[in-house]
Amino acid sequence: MTKAVLIVNPSSGGESGEKYTELAVETLASLYDSIVVKETEKEGDAERFANEAAKEKVEAVFVMGGDGTVNEGVNGIAKEEPRPKFGIIPLGTVNDLGRALGIPLDPEEAIRMLPHAVTKELDIGKVNGGYFVDVIAIGKIPEAEKNVSAEQKTRLGTLAYFIEGAKAITEDQSYPFRFLLDDEVIEQDSSLVLIALTNSVGGFEKMLPHAKIDDGYLHLVALKGSSFLDKVKLVPQVLTGNTTNADGIFYRNFESGEINSLKGDRKVTSNIDGDEGVPLPLRVQVLPKHLTIFVKDEQASSGFSRAEENLS
Repeated sequence: MTKAVLIVNPSSGGESGEKYTELAVETLASLYDSIVVKETEKEGDAERFANEAAKEKVEAVFVMGGDGTVNEGVNGIAKEEPRPKFGIIPLGTVNDLGRALGIPLDPEEAIRMLPHAVTKELDIGKVNGGYFVDVIAIGKIPEAEKNVSAEQKTRLGTLAYFIEGAKAITEDQSYPFRFLLDDEVIEQDSSLVLIALTNSVGGFEKMLPHAKIDDGYLHLVALKGSSFLDKVKLVPQVLTGNTTNADGIFYRNFESGEINSLKGDRKVTSNIDGDEGVPLPLRVQVLPKHLTIFVKDEQASSGFSRAEENLS
């Protein structure tokens, strides 16, 4: 008897989670014998529900929500063995992993894709004992974006992050960092450090054009400029994917490392997959092909297998 768990964040996507739950259950019922729906009420619920499902050895866990809910779902299953297959129904503001995977951002389209979905192995990252699937952001700009309220995200979408980020750009301030990336040690002042797993960062799908979901690397980008003019000049290069050879941008791909601040009198925090993360130092590593995830059939190539075949 096959079983799947559907975890719904009813407050994601302008509180549209409940609207799509019925369609999701009806669709998944054509693929699995049993569907259990779990609705989150508070932070940590999605991680707990996913972990319970993994320990029950269900065939699949589907998460309907934004980047933070997806992150919790991944944290719930990443440390278990065997791990259930993982599915995403995007409802949030940015939906970076969905963009990187080519999953439709319209929830109804994402649900109707599931009977024809294929699976692919996905790299994830480990950070200080937790896990992430998209990006870690550090510096003045992500600190400012913590001021974005749920109401702003609902009303303005991605634009809300731009508004707060633009305020931070006007401040001529950066932090001194020390990066240990594999066997290389680098010291660099920066107002923004990103550690990403995929090409899509903050809704920009071309920011890291060379990053692949299964390339076995983490990708670090740091803005070198400290003055307002320096940072403004770098913005177009970052957004258009010119991150590997621009003069004002430090870039490395790596497998494991440590990120620390040399500013001892100030605690520097991180933002992990869109939510407030842990303070530095960060110990990070890539876990290659750690999850099996459902993607759109158009992504199919050698090594893919149809979702229906995986149920047998």
